[in-house]
Amino acid sequence: MMKFILPILIIITLIGAVSCSKTNKKSNVLPQNALELLAGESGKTWKIAYRYNNGTRMNMSGCFLSYRITYYPDMTMKDNNGEYKDCGSSLSGNWKITKNKVENSYIKITSDQLPEIMKVDKNYKFLKILKLTKDTLRLQFRHKQFSSKSTFIDTYVPIGL
Repeated sequence: MMKFILPILIIITLIGAVSCSKTNKKSNVLPQNALELLAGESGKTWKIAYRYNNGTRMNMSGCFLSYRITYYPDMTMKDNNGEYKDCGSSLSGNWKITKNKVENSYIKITSDQLPEIMKVDKNYKFLKILKLTKDTLRLQFRHKQFSSKSTFIDTYVPIGL
């Protein structure tokens, strides 16, 4: 009986490893009109509906409730942080949609303000697009918060639809 346990455990482990690796490589296919969904015809403003930090839903108050980001069809973007006391500087820059080798889609934001605002070394940041529809934008990104890196998932809804 004992001689069968080890081969069974190995088979179960291999099945688990193969099935997990396939799900991790699944990409998010964007719709054909992704640019229009994100930026609209003359600019589309999104507000945060909710945020997860390392899998834990965060309380939304203060600056989060007033935060808005607008993507424009000319591939520029801006947020409104600077319009509110103690919410930090407003960010403006350029954006584009790009893909990695496994066809995951990202919004690449480029701005000389990013190193200071997001405490990064480069003037660009990749935001993984998890979902994009006319009424939902869900982005995932890594950010150094306090002393460790966190993975944030922000879900946005459009203003004025």
